[in-house]
This record gives sequence, structure tokens and C-alpha cells, in this order.
Amino acid sequence: MPDLVRCSKFMSLVLRHQPDAAGITLDAHGWADVPKLLEGMRRANHAITAEMLEEIVRTDNKQRYSFNADHTKIRANQGHSVPVDLELQPVQPPEYLWHGTAERFLGKIFAEGLRPMSRQYVHLSPDQETAYKVGVRHGKPVILRVKAGDLSGTGTQFYLSENGVWLTDAVPPEYLEIVSADTDNGKG
Repeated sequence: MPDLVRCSKFMSLVLRHQPDAAGITLDAHGWADVPKLLEGMRRANHAITAEMLEEIVRTDNKQRYSFNADHTKIRANQGHSVPVDLELQPVQPPEYLWHGTAERFLGKIFAEGLRPMSRQYVHLSPDQETAYKVGVRHGKPVILRVKAGDLSGTGTQFYLSENGVWLTDAVPPEYLEIVSADTDNGKG
């Protein structure tokens, strides 16, 4: 049986960054044709069945993927570095959102703000615990509180992806505060 974690990582690469790695194309909204994706994964030595694909989508702890209504198309919910229109509608954010990062990035963040870097949007978490999990993947974690309500009041748009990740174009440094480092495990 194929390693579904390895296949999921490859699928994330294909659906978010390099569709050509599986020899497929994404439509303007990021959707890939499921049979073409499965064939492309097979050609790239990541062969899975349609049932395995359903299992990957259903059990992905970050809910990275969505099917269309009849499961003939699939896409990543966010995190694209290739231009796609996810058809997201602006949503009023809560007063605060959170961003997990590594301590080594703080100088640049407080000089330039949060920028999408290689992605289409800045990713924000709905809670400190999730932000901590993101930050720890990048080094010594630091949690930033984002004054999302205030920033929204300036006309900045926020979007909520299907898997609960908040997205925006950028966050200027004056809307950021350090609220936690590794000292309290992100729960303080």
C-alpha cells in the first residue's frame, strides 16, 4: 500500500505550487480534474486510487483539500504560490487573530510587517494554540497577536478559507504585538 502521508505531501506540492510535477494544470480557481491528478500522481511514482484520495482528503488533520460537489475536481484550500482565485468572499474578522513565527524573523516582521512571501496571502490563525503549532515548525516559536479588527477598519480585506485559516494581503507592523514566546507553550 502506498504511503498516504508521502502521497499527500506530493499532492500538496502539485495543488499549491507545481501542478506540472504531476503533468496537470489547475483551472483559474485552483481546481484539478481528479482522474488527471490520479494519472499524474501514478506517472510521478505516487500512485493512489480514488478511494485513497478520498481517505487523504477526509483524514488530513489540516483539512488542506476540498472536492467539488460531485468529487470530480479537487483543490487545495489555501497556501498557493501559483496564482488562483479561490473565490473567497471578504469576511469581518474577529478583534484579534494570531500568527506563529520563529524568533529569528521578528526583526524583519517588525520592519516590514507580515507579507505573503511566496504565497498569495498572509496566513493567520484563529487561536494562539494553532499559531504556536505553526511557529514551532519554523524554529523557536513566537506568537504575534494581530489587531485584525482595527486593520479591517482601514479597509483591509480578510478572508476565511474552508479549513478555518484566515487570509489577508498583508499586515503592517503597527497591527502586531508579541504575546507569547516558547515560555508558555503558546497557551498564555
